[in-house]
Amino acid sequence: MRGPGAPRTPLAALGWVIVAGLGLLALLRLVAWDSVEPLIVLNALTMFIYLPAWVVAAWALIVRRWWLGLAAVVIVAAQLAFVVPEFAAAAALPAWTAQASVVRVFDANVDQSEIFNDGYVKAIEQQRPDVIALEEFTPQALWSMKNSGVLASYPYQCTSPTPGATGFLVASKLRLTDCQIKNTGYNDTSMQYMQYMVEATLSTPAGPVALRVVHPLAPFPSYWREYKTALADINQSVRASGDSTMLMVGDFNSTWNNRGFSALLHDGLTDGAAARGKVLDMTWPNGAILPPFVRIDHVLTGSDLAVTQIASGPGFGSDHRYLTASVAIRS
Repeated sequence: MRGPGAPRTPLAALGWVIVAGLGLLALLRLVAWDSVEPLIVLNALTMFIYLPAWVVAAWALIVRRWWLGLAAVVIVAAQLAFVVPEFAAAAALPAWTAQASVVRVFDANVDQSEIFNDGYVKAIEQQRPDVIALEEFTPQALWSMKNSGVLASYPYQCTSPTPGATGFLVASKLRLTDCQIKNTGYNDTSMQYMQYMVEATLSTPAGPVALRVVHPLAPFPSYWREYKTALADINQSVRASGDSTMLMVGDFNSTWNNRGFSALLHDGLTDGAAARGKVLDMTWPNGAILPPFVRIDHVLTGSDLAVTQIASGPGFGSDHRYLTASVAIRS
């Protein structure tokens, strides 16, 4: 006859498997952060991937499996150490923003669409942004966007559309100069240059702003090395240009728990959504099956800029939600 503890043995074994797997992931986060492609993806999911440890901890402590409970609590503590800084970044608006000039930004990954969806046209007409930034922008989408008439109010443009996922458009009501398209080289698989960033200078009433629109490709097996190179180059752009007047927007394919993105924050940029307490305003995926569960689209600012308002909206024909932000610029 089985004793009263026997039915719980398979659950305890499962608990140890979960704790061991998540413990290894946490250890690799400490000693080999994003060093290989699977870790980049798993670390991007830090906000949720450790949640099974919470269930194991609660169950183990209730049934007095003390060693299992203690191990699970250690994993819970590790997750908290990883994610609390993002939540703790919320802060009051700087006093100078009350009198500052404001630039309104609209950013969207349009997912290689061959048309510029009418939903985006209506959103832009409603939001009336000063700057439009689009990633995964194709030549067909450019033709469609021009035909829609939405670009008529944006005389300054820096465009580099491509048939794949590396195209960009930046359109502005404010003067754009010094436009450059950065790439990590030619890729034989995609048969195109791996564009990852648009650099430009945006002239505002408060002075020039160093605008960067970024899109490192997703860190999947085919492109993870390009992803790491692109983020390193983006970080180098911040160090070379200084961060005080930097406005960086786009699909970073990264969260706070990815090493390359974290480096941007450590080098002085501020995540606008985190600063305004919008950590859980997730941007991917955008669809009917799963709710958005990661925030990989961002608006980052230097010390002389501050996001005063930021929100995501439903992407149209895209797997990303779009972002709108108001950015104050200290004169």
